[in-house]
Amino acid sequence: MTLAPAHPTGPQPQPQPGPARPAPVLSVHDLRVSFPSEQGPVEAVRGVDFDLLPGRTLGIVGESGSGKSATALALMGLLPPTARLGGRILLGGRDLAAMDDTQLARIRGKDIGMVFQDPMSALTPVFSIGQLLSQALRVHQDLSRKNAWEKAVELLDLVGIPDPRERAKAFPHEFSGGMRQRVVIALAIANKPSVLVADEPTTALDVTVQAQILDVLRLAQRESGAALVLITHDLGVVAGHADDVAVMYAGRIVEHAGVDELFARPTMPYTARLLAAVPTADSGTERPLVPIGGEPPSPVALPDGCAFAPRCAVARDVCRTTEPELTAPAGRPGRVACHRAQEIADGSLDPAQDAVPEPPARAARRTVGDVVLRVEDLVKTFPVTKGTLLKRRVGTLHAVDRVAFEVRAGETLALVGESGSGKTTTLREVLRLRAPEGGRIEVAGTDVATLRSAARVRELRREIQIVLQDPTDALDPRLPVFDLLAEPLKAAGADRTAVRSRVPQLLDLVGLDRAVGDRFPAALSGGQRQRVGIARALAREPKLLVLDEPLSALDVSVQAEIVNLLVRLRRELGLAYLVVAHDLAVVRHFSDRIAVMYLGRIVESGATEEIFARPRHPYTKALLSAVPLPDPERERRRERIVLEGEQPSAARLPAGCVFVDRCPLHREADESVRTRCRTERPSTVGAPDGSDHRYACHAL
Repeated sequence: MTLAPAHPTGPQPQPQPGPARPAPVLSVHDLRVSFPSEQGPVEAVRGVDFDLLPGRTLGIVGESGSGKSATALALMGLLPPTARLGGRILLGGRDLAAMDDTQLARIRGKDIGMVFQDPMSALTPVFSIGQLLSQALRVHQDLSRKNAWEKAVELLDLVGIPDPRERAKAFPHEFSGGMRQRVVIALAIANKPSVLVADEPTTALDVTVQAQILDVLRLAQRESGAALVLITHDLGVVAGHADDVAVMYAGRIVEHAGVDELFARPTMPYTARLLAAVPTADSGTERPLVPIGGEPPSPVALPDGCAFAPRCAVARDVCRTTEPELTAPAGRPGRVACHRAQEIADGSLDPAQDAVPEPPARAARRTVGDVVLRVEDLVKTFPVTKGTLLKRRVGTLHAVDRVAFEVRAGETLALVGESGSGKTTTLREVLRLRAPEGGRIEVAGTDVATLRSAARVRELRREIQIVLQDPTDALDPRLPVFDLLAEPLKAAGADRTAVRSRVPQLLDLVGLDRAVGDRFPAALSGGQRQRVGIARALAREPKLLVLDEPLSALDVSVQAEIVNLLVRLRRELGLAYLVVAHDLAVVRHFSDRIAVMYLGRIVESGATEEIFARPRHPYTKALLSAVPLPDPERERRRERIVLEGEQPSAARLPAGCVFVDRCPLHREADESVRTRCRTERPSTVGAPDGSDHRYACHAL
């Protein structure tokens, strides 16, 4: 028997090196940004580090004030002159942080491009779209006017602008929001930069337009080969489009990992709580929203130790005294800034163990009361005029066309659809409390057309109140919260004793400390201002609250708090809600019924779960498929219906179905159905099961 030698002799095969890791196109080292203020320096960005590899997408997420946008502006060299910048930003071996404006101007738009949140901030209104693109090309390339114009047309065609040669002559104000964002993407990739920075590129867009823009951004990235820094608050967008994720809190990165690992097993408690607060649109089972609680720290007075410790359920004494470094826990990819990261990575500690959810929005069957609002065949049109001094009517814009619905006490009806579908006009017609142009509006059993005196209008006004999208619009900045809440009570004739008694009750009702009554709106957070807005709307004990995009201006965690508050108030007070919202994931969480609007008409309506589980109308299916899911695996494998083209003008409605020009079913239908779609308005029919699920489509 021969034994193998313990230490083999002779030449041994050497391990083959794996594929070399590509060099990063952008390296950020110890990036620091601060701004002066009366209270002291505002530390907006504190020691941010990351490498961006070619062709990959880094998603940067976090609450407002976490430093995301300041990081983006620092990368582009667009910080205001008063800002102090430290660290290094290496792009192709050049340190952007050490350059002056003249040097940066040669790089911006050529080696690094930016897609802004508001496209109008990047488009000069006095130049045509073709001129803007041509100038961007000629600044960095030796091109004639003719060649630059031809390349501009090619860019417009690449990003999906219809009839690009003709539309190149148009001006920014003639484009819709989605088309303007496409133009900004074209500007950003015009000179094929190696890095793109997109700062909240889809925030103000409808879900269908958002899906189109994200596809265009992906196409642009593929065509230019650029790496992408995607800054957004929408974790669904990150799940579907990012390769790596950096989570920021209080000016620094607190977790950095691959998108699949981070969403599957977050290690930083802040990341875990952020994900728990996100609603999902496709689950079929209700997962209560779990807000983080508390407020992010002020960048002027950061606490000792970990900035998240005051809001963290698993914080220890060391967390409150020593700030953790961003390190890689053993056995887990990525880096985490948490003293207890190893325990969480090992599975011995739950990073969100204090997440006690509110009761589900529809956990039990609620008693639905009498009809509070009834709308029948509502019509609203606007004249289309031409001319400057002598205006003449050249057409009619059909904003709302025979819309009908009702809302009962204790339930929520959500109006959803793209911008221009007539949702907000419908709300305004309800709130006017006047005889509508066509149809009938009944509030609390009273037909508004019968109101003949101002006293009767004021009396009925008590039954219906509104909560605005931006609470700042409803709050006088010169008044403290106590006076803001007292104002509607005084207007109704309440005496001083009644006001002093009612205002503290309102603060308690919306979960605000009574000490907030002495503060001004500017001293409140966004969530606190929205709570004050809700309390002000409830001051006179209305039966119906009209909510116009009440959550779109809020962070994910604050949004969860407000949703839970609205659910509780509806349950305790028996309120009825009429909601306009574009976030369908939130709509699913707290609405009972949905009405889907398109070009002034309701194309489908029914119980929320029925609409989400079994949508019938092709427009509803497209809307639902466009909602991003905060789960990388499901988001990337699901089928998506991306609508082609833009919503047509309500001044030139088709003779038949308003959705015909964008409908995928129409393109596949036989000739007889196609003819009906073009010439005959579809009737609203009920589902075969006898439920209140109704839809209007010739092809079904």
